[in-house]
Amino acid sequence: MTTERIRVVIVDDQAMVRAGFAALLDAQPDIRVVGQASDGEDGVRVVRELKPDVVLMDVRMPVLDGLEATRRILSPDRPLPHVPRVLMLTTFDIDEYVHDALRAGASGFLLKDALPDELAHAVRVIAAGDALLAPSVTRRLLARFAAARPAGPSRAALALAALTDREREVLVEIGRGLSNAEIAAELFIGEQTVKTHVGRLLQKLPARDRVQLVITAYDAGLVEPAG
Repeated sequence: MTTERIRVVIVDDQAMVRAGFAALLDAQPDIRVVGQASDGEDGVRVVRELKPDVVLMDVRMPVLDGLEATRRILSPDRPLPHVPRVLMLTTFDIDEYVHDALRAGASGFLLKDALPDELAHAVRVIAAGDALLAPSVTRRLLARFAAARPAGPSRAALALAALTDREREVLVEIGRGLSNAEIAAELFIGEQTVKTHVGRLLQKLPARDRVQLVITAYDAGLVEPAG
């Protein structure tokens, strides 16, 4: 009995990057690269045609950048029959567009110099419906934008009224970049209880995935920028 492989489309304007990522992923027994594109516009077309499970999307590209391509792929106004998960690709100098891409519904981001095992792991995590959070990078990225949060109550802050005290505590720890196991240890509760709270947070706020919960925690002022 064979397990269906994770179908991936790579969208990047650098041919060497596409070729390198494709070779690494195709070497995995559970992953298959089904298509590639050299700009965002072509990427949207390829995704619509091939219906992959995961899209590796570069941020900066000609014709149509990765941010707008992600918006088009994940737009609720033009829903796809099969909605993929989008993993943004960025350089070490964290690209400010990534923040907006996460808001647009991307499920995380990966540094382009990631190791082969990290790349394969990222694809598996995203395909499983989770969000890819590298805590140190995530905190640095979101803290940069939290400082620009507008004065007064945000929509995120107003949404917190529907949360219980424990759900709010869990949201704070999610915003800090902690895993479920780390949250359980921090709050002295079971890991399954944490998973239950995370599920309720996703429903109440509402949020697509864990990345958007992190953004909500920052926008609502529950987590402040690191000094």
